[in-house]
Amino acid sequence: MIFSTKAEYGVRVMVELARRGSAQPVALTEIAEHEGLPLAYLEHLVARLRRARLVESRRGAHGGYLLARGPAQITMAEVVEALEGRIAPIECYSASPDGSIHCVLEADPKRVCTSKILWTRVRDAIVHTLEETTLADLTPTTPKKAVAA
Repeated sequence: MIFSTKAEYGVRVMVELARRGSAQPVALTEIAEHEGLPLAYLEHLVARLRRARLVESRRGAHGGYLLARGPAQITMAEVVEALEGRIAPIECYSASPDGSIHCVLEADPKRVCTSKILWTRVRDAIVHTLEETTLADLTPTTPKKAVAA
């Protein structure tokens, strides 16, 4: 499964917001310049992140974006699903909100998807990794200087 630039750029925006902290909103133009990303595309991605209640916006001269929650409370599963939609390793495979797995081949009651178990395991591994990884895990920290004794 290949995630699109929506996930890649969106995660980079979220990491940058976490890195800068929650004291002041960050202008999207600053993030675009710092990360070398197209501003118009980031505006589209941030709109999705706002709808998912992962970021908040502030208007005005010192406006911009902030994380809606602390970095340790935001999982990469939330971010990726807000940007990419439900995670499915192949086109014919989908997971319902209730967690049940569907394969288009099984729409015909005479057919059974022989590889469904494989794709279920692949999806579960990806989702588990994304759920276990928080934004705090991806936020670089400045190493503390050793105190001379």
